[in-house]
Amino acid sequence: MELRTVMGRAAEAAVGVVRGIGPEQLGLPTPCQGLDVRALANHMIFWTVVQGYPAGLKRSAEERTGGAEEGHDFTAEAGWAEEYAARAAATAAVWSEPEAWDGEASLTGAGTMPAAFAGGIVFGEWLLHGWDLAAATGQKLDVDDEVAAALYENVAVKAEMARKHGVFGPEVPVPPSAPAFDRALGLAGRDPSWSPRA
Repeated sequence: MELRTVMGRAAEAAVGVVRGIGPEQLGLPTPCQGLDVRALANHMIFWTVVQGYPAGLKRSAEERTGGAEEGHDFTAEAGWAEEYAARAAATAAVWSEPEAWDGEASLTGAGTMPAAFAGGIVFGEWLLHGWDLAAATGQKLDVDDEVAAALYENVAVKAEMARKHGVFGPEVPVPPSAPAFDRALGLAGRDPSWSPRA
């Protein structure tokens, strides 16, 4: 499966969760250790913008983010969820084009990596962090079977490398009979049954 064909659906799933976050929920814990809902939402907003452009599109990180630095509190701004929705849609549109997946891409502005690998990171960020926020705020991440299968395939390929670099935590055992999305969560170091009350 070509990930470019499901980038829009992945972005929409994340946006649906972000739109459902109430102001009273911003201080709730998430499955990401040390990050509450506010911090994780800000992380997603910042990196969705930075990751929106493969290396072939010559824009600096400052141009992409409007000068905001990581750690900026986007959630303190009016209409932040709708601003995120617009940014996510623009990013998905870029990564839905076949040429975005060719050659090299830079996600941070420092160094490059194969564009196909970078696109997979963008895809995984939407779905894994979208689930993190959904679990933290009592929502459900709305994904279809095709998107869930694509996530599992994407995570399975890079799970061990991600663990070595501290991006994923230790694998959480999930039964082989579990849905593909739950198995992807386990590979990514997440407990599919996590809740803020656990």
